[in-house]
Amino acid sequence: MTRAGKAIIPDAMSDLTESIATPEQRSPDTEASSSVNKLSADASFDTAERGPSIYADAPSSVSFNKLRKRLIRNTRQAIEDFSMLAPNGLHAGKPRRWLVALSGGKDSYGLLALLMDLQWRGMLPVELIACNLDQGQPNFPKHVLPDYLSTLGVAHRIEYRDTYSVVTDKVPEGGTYCALCSRLRRGHLYRIAREEGCEALVLGHHRDDILETFFLNFFHGGRLAAMPPKLLNDEGDVMVFRPLALCAEEDLARFAEAMKFPIIPCDLCGSQDGLQRNAMKAMIGEIERRMPGRKDSMIRALGHARPSHLLDRSLFDFASLSPDSEKAQP
Repeated sequence: MTRAGKAIIPDAMSDLTESIATPEQRSPDTEASSSVNKLSADASFDTAERGPSIYADAPSSVSFNKLRKRLIRNTRQAIEDFSMLAPNGLHAGKPRRWLVALSGGKDSYGLLALLMDLQWRGMLPVELIACNLDQGQPNFPKHVLPDYLSTLGVAHRIEYRDTYSVVTDKVPEGGTYCALCSRLRRGHLYRIAREEGCEALVLGHHRDDILETFFLNFFHGGRLAAMPPKLLNDEGDVMVFRPLALCAEEDLARFAEAMKFPIIPCDLCGSQDGLQRNAMKAMIGEIERRMPGRKDSMIRALGHARPSHLLDRSLFDFASLSPDSEKAQP
């Protein structure tokens, strides 16, 4: 179905895409606006329906349907709030295609399932291509992802690039590989997105990842910054989307367990994220344990910045702030 270096859209996926966004139903000029209207509409959807192929063996319990509905709702909200379906000048008049990065972890599987769910419901008029970059890590189970995606009839591309050897050569003994490995992987994913004609690379970072990154920057970087839900790459030709920005890691973990995704462990290389990120995760988890609901409060706070109440002179002109002379008269 799929050969290295080339993605093949299976007939089932092509039919699904056509049923969502046929030329008769949407012109390229109106596609984005109609999509946003669908996302904005207070439309209820029946999670008891089985849905796309990835849900073939999903539970039918009430608790799972509630979980699925909550994740779909949060994903829809992120896509709408951060204008992920806004018109794209470079790809105007072309079919919208997203490259979905699939590592084999719980978050990326959940991302693919939720995007396919929205697509199936007619709420996401985008062609999806799942992509895994085999980076040459020892004992990586090469067959798992292609077998799983082929069985589901999901369009995909598997590419081999031995970045593992580069990382082990460059990182000093005892160091963690994650940062350099991630940068090398991102560069290849940008290239693949261009080759596949995709307007965006879609990543599975969730609410907790964003909060951990914020506190890492806060405590160790001396700046207020997190993971943006939408950004443009340095070359200015590929968007990066994080539709799970409002989804809780705990929900995604429960979802992955219920869906029985074939999880590939992230520690095959023998290296893990450093102690700093682990410390941030533990700190945020303890805050949430003591004061439930604080994670939701913190993620809302990242969307309600008040530059006049911070200390950044590049964001607020403190020098020009002075009393109005007329109003100051007694």
